[in-house]
Amino acid sequence: MSNVKTLGGRLSPHLSARAIGRPTQDEAEAAVRTLIAWAGDNPDREGLLDTPARVARSYKELFSGYDEDPRRFLERTFEEVGGYDDMIVLTDIRVVSVCEHHMLPVVGWAHVGYLPRNRVVGISKLARVVQGFAKRLQIQEKLTADIAEAIQEVLNPHGVGVVIKAEHSCMTLRGVNTPGSSLSTSRLLGVIRDDPRSRDEFLRTARAG
Repeated sequence: MSNVKTLGGRLSPHLSARAIGRPTQDEAEAAVRTLIAWAGDNPDREGLLDTPARVARSYKELFSGYDEDPRRFLERTFEEVGGYDDMIVLTDIRVVSVCEHHMLPVVGWAHVGYLPRNRVVGISKLARVVQGFAKRLQIQEKLTADIAEAIQEVLNPHGVGVVIKAEHSCMTLRGVNTPGSSLSTSRLLGVIRDDPRSRDEFLRTARAG
């Protein structure tokens, strides 16, 4: 464990799987075969022969956030902003994540804003930060907090706001079975939390997105 990096004294989540020993591709495919058999089907029938490999590949994409630190997308900034010091808000960023309780999709939209201090970041990088954190197993509350805190930590703006509204398949496809229901979470930091005018400006823009 001595080579495992930590963030704020916590085990870095995108390195934790390596620390305990990440299974191989073959082991992942064998696990899918076991689930198919457990569900009651024959993993050796024609229609399912390639399914374990497909599932493993799709999971590799869905969980690619474990292989990168989204903070790195914020490292390149720009200081020539012509004196611009108002709020920057990027709305309607597609969110696709996976619920850590049932491993079912969480799909929705994120709205991210910050009040720059003396530098800004390319707008596509905000979307990449959202996507990088989203592609992990987690609850929506943690995803919201991780995005906001990463922007605050790297850019050091006057304030940050993140709002996510998403549909959880663990509720809409099973369990209480409530199609159309969605969960809204927000994390506000700095002046966007403490100053009523800044908070209202961000939330109005996020709602309009």
